[in-house]
Amino acid sequence: MGNKNKTISFRVNEDSFETLREIAEERDISLSAVFRDYVETLVAHDGKVQVVPEHEIGESASSDTESFPPKVEVPKSFVREHERLELEAEHLREQLDEYKRYVTKLSEQVEDDENDNVIQLEDLDGDTEEEEPSFRLG
Repeated sequence: MGNKNKTISFRVNEDSFETLREIAEERDISLSAVFRDYVETLVAHDGKVQVVPEHEIGESASSDTESFPPKVEVPKSFVREHERLELEAEHLREQLDEYKRYVTKLSEQVEDDENDNVIQLEDLDGDTEEEEPSFRLG
């Protein structure tokens, strides 16, 4: 089928549009080419692109000791605790699913038993009055 170009559209305010148009005119390219270059750079660097004004390029390169995006070191104990909690959460989810299945099974058994062994109270009352004398306290 081949590689087909796709269209991306978005809105910018008028000032930003004018700035982008000026950039395109300085480089003697179309406004579309400015966006294509940016998108290609973004894709080539896996989304790790930092936009810096031209006058700051030399400054930021020399003073930029950190990589972009910034990275944070996390203690191993934190990572271990996080992994332990993930395992515990997974275990609890499995237990919850097991309990839900058990409750469903019990509910189905109760429903089946109720249909088979239904005893009406009226039936019991009629039989006991004749056989047993009633007593009154007071």
